[in-house]
Amino acid sequence: MAKTTDHSETMSAMCLVRPGESLVARRLPRPLPGPGEVQLRVLACAVCRTDLHIVDGELPDPKLPLVPGHEIVGEVTALGPGVTRFALGERLGVPWLGWTCGACEACLAGRENLCPRAEFTGYTRDGGYAEYCVADANFCFPITGYAPEAAAPLLCAGLIGYRAYRLAGEGIRHLGLYGFGAAAHILAQLAVARGVAVYAFTRAGDQEAQAFARRLGACWAGDSDQEPPASLDAAIIFAPVGELVPLALSRVRPGGTVVCGGIHMSDIPCFPYRLLWEERCLRSVANLTRRDGVEFLRLAPLVPIHTETTAYPLSEANRALADLRHGRLSGAAVLIP
Repeated sequence: MAKTTDHSETMSAMCLVRPGESLVARRLPRPLPGPGEVQLRVLACAVCRTDLHIVDGELPDPKLPLVPGHEIVGEVTALGPGVTRFALGERLGVPWLGWTCGACEACLAGRENLCPRAEFTGYTRDGGYAEYCVADANFCFPITGYAPEAAAPLLCAGLIGYRAYRLAGEGIRHLGLYGFGAAAHILAQLAVARGVAVYAFTRAGDQEAQAFARRLGACWAGDSDQEPPASLDAAIIFAPVGELVPLALSRVRPGGTVVCGGIHMSDIPCFPYRLLWEERCLRSVANLTRRDGVEFLRLAPLVPIHTETTAYPLSEANRALADLRHGRLSGAAVLIP
């Protein structure tokens, strides 16, 4: 983990001191990179619903005090011992998965997202709600073709959406997206570009989100409890609402898949077995792999995927989180130090 300076070089940061309470503005020592790490001047950090779950105390045992944020775009300002992959001034992206052991059964099988010793940016490692951060160089991605504010949401909303889409199965023609926020607005563009019909399900009566989905190519948009005009081959649930699972299962065809794309979800209610029968599959997505990152960040500018963002000063991180909590955003919130 990173060591910190003992001299006067400091930085502004927004810190979680107690889960369930607002973030606190602090001056902290700038973190210095340890072996294998890079120091980054943060150019942009997107605000993820996972940040909200951490701040609200819905995810257990965060590092405290904690600098949240795991969709970071930054410029390399220092290299730790042994780092040769990157150069000073290079622009990098830092995702949720911050470190893995590389030696466990999951890592050796190419499933590093399931490493039991994994560390996570903005959760067990300090993240990007600050002017500077450090990251393991092996878990950073070069960023090209995007401005920092536009690139930041790709590093979690984009990556998790992409992994969920891959795990939803092959041959998808009709795809349902439940919760049309940061992840869905990115994935919808990829799916539409591949000729997939996208059906967007939103909070009841959310006309703004439904219009947003149609603008990005969705062939249908409606309330989560509405019947779409076609049976779905797969559905991906981004909203952290367990009640959506039975609804999504009822909309997918026999042999179809429902993917839960979030790290936290409210309890799933009991539902009749007939909704799962006929070889329907219900699965979750956990974290990401570096393979996901390399593939998606190479693909995004080719589609091309455009991210819709709302910028906030770093000092207004609590307002950005509140806007996300209350559904007042289209696309993604991004903090600009």
